[in-house]
Amino acid sequence: MKAICLSDIHGNDVKYRKLCSYIKQNLPEAVFIAGDVLPNYYITDPKDFIDDTLKPLLSELKDEIGEEYPDIFLITGNDDAAVSCEHFGYLELKGLIHFSNKMVINQPGYTVLGYPYVPPTPFLLKDWEKYDISRYLPRDTVSPEDGIRTVEVPANIKKYTTIKDDLDELSEDVADFSKTICLFHSPPVETNLDKIYGNGINGDKEILSVGSYAIRKFIEKNQPLVTIHGHIHESTDITGNWQDRIGKTFCFNAANSGSELALIQFDTENPGNAVRVLI
Repeated sequence: MKAICLSDIHGNDVKYRKLCSYIKQNLPEAVFIAGDVLPNYYITDPKDFIDDTLKPLLSELKDEIGEEYPDIFLITGNDDAAVSCEHFGYLELKGLIHFSNKMVINQPGYTVLGYPYVPPTPFLLKDWEKYDISRYLPRDTVSPEDGIRTVEVPANIKKYTTIKDDLDELSEDVADFSKTICLFHSPPVETNLDKIYGNGINGDKEILSVGSYAIRKFIEKNQPLVTIHGHIHESTDITGNWQDRIGKTFCFNAANSGSELALIQFDTENPGNAVRVLI
């Protein structure tokens, strides 16, 4: 299967238009979007952006290419307000996307597992944040129990559920990980995909790893075919690499960081030959 993946467009309509143009010209069979889909919640209403930009663009694309329209799998990211979920659900009802949050979706010949949550960050919007493998809170981050939520959840869910617990539960629904593509917003820890510049304990600038331990352990244990990640925009610039490998699993950083649209082309028959394209 010929596929592309991308992440962290943050509501940039120019990049969405470039994406639709690329799909029309290259006709991938599947498109994977790993979160941070919408503009800043405090500036633009999610419903307005989905209704006024995403829906018209995708509808026009589907009308133009008909049966060649790809399966588009989409999850939210930590910058996407949870109030947007019902509007993504509307796009799914129209046959424009597969809304894949906390879902295992079986397709002919492959499976997609989608998971949007990230470990605690310094940011205040907490709709898609959870503790990672324990209630440990990294330095300079804000607890998932604090901050702002656009959809409220019970206090015990905020306090006691973890990314690890969620992934253990989701993995029970996967029959064959060797044919599974995992769509995560967070990258796995200690890879080329999770590096940022930060201040060390002594105030010195250093490179820090801010990925998920739970996602890394999940990949090590289950060895899916491909995992797709976003969230850490700058990691590719810092490491010089947009991919990594954990055992047999190919891991891609699909995040966008510059003015050009960055996407990754890959074939499920040989994901090791994936290429990153700037448009």
